[in-house]
Amino acid sequence: MSVLLEIQDLQKSFGGVKATKHVSLDVLEGEVHAIIGPNGAGKTTLISQLCGEQMPDAGLIRFAGKTITRAPFPARARLGMARSFQITSVFQDMTLLENVALSVQAHDGHSFRFWKRADSETALNEKAMTFLTEVGLADKAHVLSREVSHGEHRQLEIAMALATEPKMLLLDEPMAGMGSEESARMVDILKKFKGEKTMLLVEHDMDAVFALADRISVLVYGEVIATDKPEAIRDNEAVKRAYLGEEAD
Repeated sequence: MSVLLEIQDLQKSFGGVKATKHVSLDVLEGEVHAIIGPNGAGKTTLISQLCGEQMPDAGLIRFAGKTITRAPFPARARLGMARSFQITSVFQDMTLLENVALSVQAHDGHSFRFWKRADSETALNEKAMTFLTEVGLADKAHVLSREVSHGEHRQLEIAMALATEPKMLLLDEPMAGMGSEESARMVDILKKFKGEKTMLLVEHDMDAVFALADRISVLVYGEVIATDKPEAIRDNEAVKRAYLGEEAD
């Protein structure tokens, strides 16, 4: 498999605190690569740099063959990077179908027709419904976003990301705030795209990580202390000491 995302020697400090210390890792095309670590490990800072929200002090980020170290997120999105957020970001007073239709419309390069509702176009609706079906929300297509559950919001956000037809999904804690049943449903949804969509997964839910990841990078105090397959990470003594603890047993 070829490398889709390459991070070399990434560094970011805030005053005297080094949030990202010489981080180097790669994400292969078609794999699910998880980043785990305790609170304060630097995961949020790393993701912010990958998305262009924060610029690194030093280092290199390449995506889809292009150097994007200092590119704004719209440029990264055009190359095929899509992000789902730790906190859901959807239009609450629009239906699920309308939310996804807007993502389809934006990806297809249509100008936003302020005098014409996005969901009035059959082609947009059909595409949007395809993505809603993929995440198990077809039966909620005409329900307002504010009327669905937190877990369904997260499913909607995945559908909106998929609507941009990305090369890579950057999933920032997709199970955050979910109960066990909702988390299991999200794992099943994401499993459907394994091998089809490249995913960079940042997640605290270890059951989800070990169920989904092809490889795992462990971040502790801003440094990657290990990158390996899930079984090797589970058995890694340094990882156990630094992060997994009893959960690894």
